[in-house]
Amino acid sequence: MLPENGSFVNEFILVGLTDRPDIQIPLFFLFLVMYMVTVLGNLGLITLIGLNSHLHTPMYFFLFNLSFIDFCSSVFTPKMIMNFVSKKNVISYRGCMAQLYFYSFFIISECYLLTSMAYDRYVAICNPLLYNTVMSPTVCCNLMLGSYLMAFSGAMAHTGCMLRVTFCGANTINHYFCDIFPLLELSCTSTDVNELEVFIVVGINIIVPSVTIFISYGFVLSNILQLRSTEGRSKAFSTCSSHIIAVSLFFGSGAFMYLKPSSAGSMDEGKISSVFYTIVVPMMNPLIYSFRNKDVKVALRKILNRRKF
Repeated sequence: MLPENGSFVNEFILVGLTDRPDIQIPLFFLFLVMYMVTVLGNLGLITLIGLNSHLHTPMYFFLFNLSFIDFCSSVFTPKMIMNFVSKKNVISYRGCMAQLYFYSFFIISECYLLTSMAYDRYVAICNPLLYNTVMSPTVCCNLMLGSYLMAFSGAMAHTGCMLRVTFCGANTINHYFCDIFPLLELSCTSTDVNELEVFIVVGINIIVPSVTIFISYGFVLSNILQLRSTEGRSKAFSTCSSHIIAVSLFFGSGAFMYLKPSSAGSMDEGKISSVFYTIVVPMMNPLIYSFRNKDVKVALRKILNRRKF
């Protein structure tokens, strides 16, 4: 029975991150530890924010959603980890399309969530007296709704265009998950429309958020430089630098992977690049945004002290 799009392929084989047998086991344990840190860090942050009422502020509302997105996006990692110890990693055609959709959804939603977080910091530093009015619960919810709507439309565009592609016989994906360009390499029909769609959709979802973020932080840094307090300036710089580093890592690796023709460069380079925004960034976010935060440390101490009694 053929898949619904008329392809002759019912399942795909995922090659994985590397085919070198001498580093399979070390990579298995490395990514297993990274996955455990990602899950525990993001679930811990979700629980911490949910249980502490004084963390129910706009900044932590966005952090809560960021941890939720990072936790959900990390569900693809176990299949990659198992590929290090299994001989054949098979995924069905429908499972592959579903993986592509949810992967696209969570990646795009994180792009716009990071933009909302930059806007939140801009308002907090540049207009502190209007912060509670500007960043009202309604505004925060609308920003998150907009992020998820953009993610939904982008994921539908990627998946819908992929469903029109015909796969005739080759079914070995040179990647550790069902990504766009590795799938297009297996097509036996023209992929010009798909590559144009990827360039447009990804271009919008990388350029618009990244430009907005850096404009916001341009105003923030300008405001920081006018502060007389050395301590306040140092604290603000620390917050901004952490966010900009994470944003640069996330958007930079995404742009390197997608804003180029599928024939340019090596797919192995793309796999290394995708490791950053699918595995490294979700692991680092709780550390960058929260565990260095004084409020989070205080909330964690309170919970630990309660359990002692």
